[in-house]
Amino acid sequence: MTNKTFISNPLAKAVAIGLASLIPLQVMAQETEQESVERIEVTGSLGSLPGQDVEAVFGFGKSILETPRSASTISDEQLERFAVTDIDELMAFAPGTFTQSFFGVAGSLDIRGTPGENYFRGMKRLDNPGNYPTPIGASSRIDIVRGPASPIYGPSKIGGYLNFNPKSARASGGQYLEENTGAFSYSLGSWDKSVMTAEIGGPGSIGGKDMGFYLYGEVENSGSFYDNTDTDQTILQASINVDITDNMRIEFGGMYHDFAGNQVAGWNRLSQDLIDTGTYVTGTAKPLDISGDGSISHQEYNLVRGDINPFIFNNVGFGLFPDRITNADFSPTLALDNPGTTTLGRNQVLAAADDVLLNTVETLYFDIFYYTDNGWEIKNQMFYEAYENLNENAYGFAQFHDSSVFENKLVFSTEYESDALLAQFQISPSIRHTEFLHGDDYTNEYFNRRDLTGPSTAFDRRLLATRIGKDFDNYDIGNYTDLGFAVMTDFTWEMGLNIVLGVRYDTIDIKSTSRGDLLLDVADIETVEETVDGVSWNTSISFKTDIGLIPYITAAEQATLVAGQGAEIGVGQVGNGAFDTSDLFEYGIKGSFLDDSLYFALSVYEQERTDFSAQAIVTNSTTENEGTEFELRWVVNDNLVVGAGYTNSKVYNLTALELGEQFGFFGIEHLPNVTDASLLYGGAVIGNNLVDNTDKESARKQGIPENIYTLNATYDFQNGYAINTSIIRADSTFSDFSQTVTLPAYTLVNAGVFYNAETWTASLSIKNLTDEDYFRANFPDLFGAQIVLPELPRHYQAKFSYKF
Repeated sequence: MTNKTFISNPLAKAVAIGLASLIPLQVMAQETEQESVERIEVTGSLGSLPGQDVEAVFGFGKSILETPRSASTISDEQLERFAVTDIDELMAFAPGTFTQSFFGVAGSLDIRGTPGENYFRGMKRLDNPGNYPTPIGASSRIDIVRGPASPIYGPSKIGGYLNFNPKSARASGGQYLEENTGAFSYSLGSWDKSVMTAEIGGPGSIGGKDMGFYLYGEVENSGSFYDNTDTDQTILQASINVDITDNMRIEFGGMYHDFAGNQVAGWNRLSQDLIDTGTYVTGTAKPLDISGDGSISHQEYNLVRGDINPFIFNNVGFGLFPDRITNADFSPTLALDNPGTTTLGRNQVLAAADDVLLNTVETLYFDIFYYTDNGWEIKNQMFYEAYENLNENAYGFAQFHDSSVFENKLVFSTEYESDALLAQFQISPSIRHTEFLHGDDYTNEYFNRRDLTGPSTAFDRRLLATRIGKDFDNYDIGNYTDLGFAVMTDFTWEMGLNIVLGVRYDTIDIKSTSRGDLLLDVADIETVEETVDGVSWNTSISFKTDIGLIPYITAAEQATLVAGQGAEIGVGQVGNGAFDTSDLFEYGIKGSFLDDSLYFALSVYEQERTDFSAQAIVTNSTTENEGTEFELRWVVNDNLVVGAGYTNSKVYNLTALELGEQFGFFGIEHLPNVTDASLLYGGAVIGNNLVDNTDKESARKQGIPENIYTLNATYDFQNGYAINTSIIRADSTFSDFSQTVTLPAYTLVNAGVFYNAETWTASLSIKNLTDEDYFRANFPDLFGAQIVLPELPRHYQAKFSYKF
């Protein structure tokens, strides 16, 4: 890539900041067992019951059962038994996690209808809405927290987050593995799936000090159901823990992930007939490559742009409503040549042979734990992550990021206990420094010019800014530093009452420079700086009754930093709302019965981003969310484990409601008096969808089923064999904001058989067992009327593992 400059020495700056923040490590704490923390151990549970200490919500090590928030945890035993390979499949085990397509890349979960975030051991990772698929094979447990993070974790998005717990050398009780252990595995499946893994861990000593280690590696070279798509990736992970003294231990390690693939936009030329019958409009767009170099430049597009990119203002003053548009209103330059129809295969998607999505991410951590004789614990966590990303799509979108983040979080913890009260306290100063270099190119992005029955050609291929080093829409270089201070308390009375209180203050210095000399519309180089600040707080009250029920109420306000897909904050955002707050009100009830073998949780919530002008529509839109979530997990006996979930969700676009309109790409279903769709597909019809300010339902976000029901079960025959199934039932929804294309309801069934012979295991899983035809919306607010992702048909996956 040309014209890119790395920000100087980010790692050196990170280390310097980290060493400076270690100075307060003079007062230290003795770790004590918390008798109040309930541990649930049930034979045959696969780690499915929420009795294990979880730090990912409030940081106090409370179990999910005792945590007054809607959250789920998924163990590595569950991931293995149900053959879960990407984060989109987690919706079968965690309510509220339906994810729309981010051009086919499972980077982050959508939680409660909005983009979520990823954490690594409780530290927030760089933004990854669709930069690369988040690997879950290297995890020992995945925690999913719904709603904004607690004050101890810093500014976060409203939806929630996934906390990735890597395979570690320490067991849950704080001891090292007793002996060396490891495994080799090989997975194969439909469309040339091929994945190899190896892992080993165990105890050891360094200079007479106890230590433990764990190493994990994964290599994948797989094809895909979708045309022009494959995956090559390498994942390496290491974790090392050492007891320095009786009072001090360290944990350090990291992960390296190299991914090569491409995005999949799905079907273009979208119509209701295409969804219902697969009938596709064929034809070739008008030739625009004047130079004959095989690609269409911005300058070549701009010669005819008014003819192939008409804007329907949808406004009384202009008198241009979609239902008044007829065939005669469009330029012949917009029409396809040789139009016709055919039946489109679900594998025939908008991905060209030279499309690329390349991402390399490096993640490092170094933690120190120190315990004093007077009851204090101090934990210092250093976290560093950097990625380089390149995303190129022939239809007219390109993007790159070179970004890094360093965070140092210091947590002082102590507790006091009397006959009737256990009081826990945390004090946490932190610093987080992010540097970014980001560019994207999306002007003249035309999904419909490509005829999917043939390859990408000079009729649709655009000359991309990342290949010529100029003509970007945005090219931003900058950094921002967050200084935070948080205090959390947890009071648990013997009678069952629990109160969690927290408050946090953040001040963030932002600097951003726009390289106007590299933009399509050349401008001056502009630098802006701003300091923003805000307060976050959390109040939770719960009561543990004698009959096993725990009702709770949580109210919270969380600061939100509005960054883009590459963790960037552009010049245009600075001063116009790069920092905002999210509000949460949630109440619910949890319970544990039948000797702690049955767990359920019911929650009702309302969440809202408050500033409609502070948003990045791709990564952190301004929304109001409301809904209900139910989760049940039941270890019926040593053989049978059952889980069930229900999600009711409604999400509203507050920006559209405030402005009274929502910009979007129009499709043929917007235009009832246009009888020939081939007249539109040589470009893009765009416009504003009107929104009734007095009717919140008119600003409802689409692509999210209002009701989702899930069921999963596994039966162990106690002779080495086990079977499993998961079922997801989702309501119909609309592909686009203006509700013109309906995506049908569907029932997705996965099933498998698992064999365990102690030293080796084998499994066979059939995904989409009934070969259901179903779809996932792709950016409903913006592109949903033009593209949609057809999901995978029935396919299989087999895995063989040897353990020692």
